[in-house]
Amino acid sequence: MVFSKTASFRHKSIPAGIQFFTNLKNETSWKIDFSEDANDFTLENLKNYNVVVFLNTTGNILDKNQKEAFQKYIGHGNGFVGIHAASDSEKEWTWYGDMVGAVFKDHPKVQKAKVHFNNSSLHPATNHLKEEELFRDEWYNFKKPVASHVNVLATVDETSYTGKQMNTKNHPITWFHHFNGGRIFYTGLGHTVTSYADARFQKMIKGAILWAADLEQIKKPSTKKWTNLFEGNPSENWDVFIGALHASVKGLKNVDPKSDGKNATPLGLNNDPKNVFKFEKESGENILHISGEIYGALTSKQEYENYHLKLEFKWGEQIWEPRLLRKRDSGILYHCYGPNDAFWNVWMSSQEFQVQEGDLGDYYALSGTLIDIPSEKIEGEKEFTYVKNGGLNPFSSTQRVPPNHCNKGFDNEKPHGEWNTLELISYKGTSYHVVNGKVVMALYNSRYKNSDDKIVPLTKGKIQIQSEAAEVFYKNVQIKSITNLPRKYKKQVKNRKNK
Repeated sequence: MVFSKTASFRHKSIPAGIQFFTNLKNETSWKIDFSEDANDFTLENLKNYNVVVFLNTTGNILDKNQKEAFQKYIGHGNGFVGIHAASDSEKEWTWYGDMVGAVFKDHPKVQKAKVHFNNSSLHPATNHLKEEELFRDEWYNFKKPVASHVNVLATVDETSYTGKQMNTKNHPITWFHHFNGGRIFYTGLGHTVTSYADARFQKMIKGAILWAADLEQIKKPSTKKWTNLFEGNPSENWDVFIGALHASVKGLKNVDPKSDGKNATPLGLNNDPKNVFKFEKESGENILHISGEIYGALTSKQEYENYHLKLEFKWGEQIWEPRLLRKRDSGILYHCYGPNDAFWNVWMSSQEFQVQEGDLGDYYALSGTLIDIPSEKIEGEKEFTYVKNGGLNPFSSTQRVPPNHCNKGFDNEKPHGEWNTLELISYKGTSYHVVNGKVVMALYNSRYKNSDDKIVPLTKGKIQIQSEAAEVFYKNVQIKSITNLPRKYKKQVKNRKNK
């Protein structure tokens, strides 16, 4: 749906934009509807669309109920493409500003400027563009620096034009990100009538829609070499989400003395006043130091599918409420999807590779996920344990039975304070949990319950590293794409048999 309602300034280029989308509709098999009626923002109607485009919308254009429907639409994994004045819309709606990534402030006159494309080959919206392009447009300045949780694809060179500027060497003008479960793309280009006749801009918007609809992806990590996700500036690959404050947290305002750290309002995205997640240099290497004081997650900015993840971790000494009398705990969450606060107001819906003292490699299903694991309930035990030649049993967070937890097959953890190597191998719904070179659990048929209450495959998503009341260190977090399950580890589970 292409939405072009305006409640303040109306761009003369809107008809040209509608004509561009009309031509796109005629050239493709896409169903494209046009609207300037906010009453179309009901969840029932929005279900008809994979992507909503805001074409030079301005002002306050949605009422409370329409906003709620749109938020749920995005939360169900749909896409949004914002063009130019989309950032000049709903400027007082915090959620919308966070979704778009910036709020319009002002601009100089229309003029040509140099636009630099960063890693343009990675995204289908910009992979056709050169590293530097010359565009004529209206160069937006934003009220605050563009949100750190977005992935910047293009910056405008402020030395190449005159007038009002943001006075920064890095002036983002086009970006994308995953937000609250949805796929979000925004470009400040698109003010002029001629923009919509520019083949470069046309390909950008078409590629943005294909990505937002989850039909085309950004370039995957190499299959030949590892990509270190902690190398360089970690904020380019990771965001932080901090959950609710437990009553015991000191030094911050508005701490609820009755809070259990689960059910209160989370501090939110990239709001970490206690430095729960802190990168420290050791011999030139980035080490992630998680204090554990508040529940939270280091969250990858990208989604990953069919990959081999490898990292090192060790326990620290500090422990916190509400787990002072329990085992030290953290976790690797994978195939993460949906809102950041789906589980305990702090973690996404996901599959969990448990990182807990004595339980490295256990499985938990979080908030809507399920999976099958070869396992048995050993006599005298209350829970199931992974057995590579056991019957294939379901584990689910969608209901109380079957359970959402399965124990690892055996303990392969090193003594407290030593570095352990963890590997997560994920390929087409199959996962291996590997601890210090040994597969302690193999999992099959990863699935989740979608917004239509249907059980469907779950094979990709973000990656999260948990803060869960214990001090812990992570380093050397590397990932690469795979085209099959590595033979080295496949041999360790080859005796599996299904019931």
